[in-house]
Amino acid sequence: MVKKLFSAVVAFALTACQQQPSSPEQRVTLSEAGERHEQPLPSPDTTRAMWTVAPSGKAIHFGNANAKPWLTLDCRLEDRANPQFAVIRHASAFPGQTALFAVMGNGFVSRLPAAATLGEDEDGNGGEWRWEAVLPAADPAWNLFIGPGDMRATLPGKGAIEIPPSPVPGEFVTWCRAGGRVPQAPATPATAG
Repeated sequence: MVKKLFSAVVAFALTACQQQPSSPEQRVTLSEAGERHEQPLPSPDTTRAMWTVAPSGKAIHFGNANAKPWLTLDCRLEDRANPQFAVIRHASAFPGQTALFAVMGNGFVSRLPAAATLGEDEDGNGGEWRWEAVLPAADPAWNLFIGPGDMRATLPGKGAIEIPPSPVPGEFVTWCRAGGRVPQAPATPATAG
C-alpha cells in the first residue's frame, strides 16, 4: 500500500513539473534590473520646460530644451478608429512594478494605472525602463489635459512635475481622439455682396 501511494505521489510530481506556465515569462538580466533601493527623486525645476513635438509627430514631450523629457504624451494610431493614448513618465522603473500615476489639471484628477515598460526613444533606441499609463484616447481621464489651467503629475518616489498652462496638450489629445486627423473647420457660407 505504501509503495502504491509513493508511486502515485512521484507520478503526480512529475506531471506537475512538465506543465507549461500559463503566461509567458519576461526574462530580465541583472544589469537591466538595476538597483532596487533607489532614493526618492526630487521634483524637477520646470520653470524653463516646454512642450515639443516628437519627430514622428505622434508624441509630445515636456522638458527642458535639448534634454531628456520628464513626461511624454504618446498617441498610438495602430487602430485609427480606436486610438490609444499613453502618458509616459521618464523615470527609472523596474520590471513588474506598478503604481497609480496621479495627474491633476483643469478641474480634473486622474489616477492612471501605470506599469514599468521597456520602451524606445524617438530614434528607435531601446533599453529605457520607464512608467507608462495607456488607455483609449476617448477615455475621460485625458480631459485633464484640455483647458487653460496648469497641471501637476506625481508618481510615487519620482517627484512631482509642475506643468504651466499651454494649449499644446489639449490640442494633442483632440488630434489623437480624431484618429490623427486634423479637424476641419466648418465651411462658412459666402455672403452676398
